[in-house]
Amino acid sequence: MPLPAATDAGVYFIGTIRTPWKLRSECPKRGSPDGPMCSIVVDERWRDALTNIGDHPRLQVLYWMHQARRDLVAQTPFRTGKTTGTFALRSPVRPNPIASSVVELVGIDGTTLHVRGLDCLDGTKLIDLKPDRGSLAT
Repeated sequence: MPLPAATDAGVYFIGTIRTPWKLRSECPKRGSPDGPMCSIVVDERWRDALTNIGDHPRLQVLYWMHQARRDLVAQTPFRTGKTTGTFALRSPVRPNPIASSVVELVGIDGTTLHVRGLDCLDGTKLIDLKPDRGSLAT
């Protein structure tokens, strides 16, 4: 499907995510609470926004999947072989490639959060962080 001529809103990237995965083929389909240690490096200008984040053992991380296609309205996952609408899938291919992971907060070093549970490429741009009030899926 052709994309609209212009975007409707802007996004401020607030940091960068560091993971062991350099290629999309290396990324897990879903993060795991026992996965590798990853880092979320929040830009210094947002330091004060991290106040009391350590009070939350789990965080929802929103990030921009910069290598994902944006033009498919239907996809056929290998898992099911059934053609399905993009909005009924967790695929990274979507009009706005925003992803969400719930991670375990392991530690904080200045503006760097050490976490487990991510599933994105190294260098992925961070959109937002929120405390998670649910439980980690296993």
